[in-house]
Amino acid sequence: MLEKFSLYMNSFKQERLIRVYLPDSYIEGNKRFPVLYMHDGQNVFEDEGDIKGVSLGMKEYLDKSGLEIMVVAIDLNPEGEERVNEYCPWVNGEVSKQILGYASPSGGRGKEYIDFIVNELKPFIDEKYRTLENHTSMAGISLGGLISTYAACRYPHIFKRIAALSPGFYRNQEEIENLLRTSDLSEIEKFYMDFGTKEVGADEEMNQVFLNLTNRVYEIANEKMTDFHFQLIEDAEHAYIFFRERIPAVLSYLYSDNR
Repeated sequence: MLEKFSLYMNSFKQERLIRVYLPDSYIEGNKRFPVLYMHDGQNVFEDEGDIKGVSLGMKEYLDKSGLEIMVVAIDLNPEGEERVNEYCPWVNGEVSKQILGYASPSGGRGKEYIDFIVNELKPFIDEKYRTLENHTSMAGISLGGLISTYAACRYPHIFKRIAALSPGFYRNQEEIENLLRTSDLSEIEKFYMDFGTKEVGADEEMNQVFLNLTNRVYEIANEKMTDFHFQLIEDAEHAYIFFRERIPAVLSYLYSDNR
């Protein structure tokens, strides 16, 4: 079952569409459920309304799999560079400049975005639905992977299981590495990260550049967590048709104890 509603974001002074997936068993009794928060909400559950016509297809997958979790997906802000602003905790740095070929002024509102989830959205969800308040996870793709990693560092006591698919760390490469080094991540229970060998198509040189940047984050994070899973996906490009195929493995890892 999929519910949709708008919630006012105080920091951003705007309404935002929130999509909530409830398992079939939700209506059967008084059981409480783990909650997975996701970004780019319009791309999470169904192809209809998806920006490019291919979503993660999670509604169909969850309906069939019987995995008993709630998923709360926050739609992106499609205006201009607002997605970059919200999913990047810092203004884009030097590595981003080298990759893009210019200095981007975008980014820097990621803290406000995550604080919205923690201080406004999560309390609303926990009050409205039967959630396991202490069993909260977060997952995201590309820049959604960056902001999910940031959330793990800022609120490791809340977001204890994280998935970052093809994360776009390069936008805030220096800062996220430094934050990971200085964060206490002992409360993180599971962390999934993957990366495709053809994220930018046939450009082997740039594929290697992005993989090296991802490996830099992996090497830091892996030493600070007891259960870190990194997967290199052969021939996978930076597109939802490839991300969709990984959802079963991601959820199976994050919720291996919930079946």
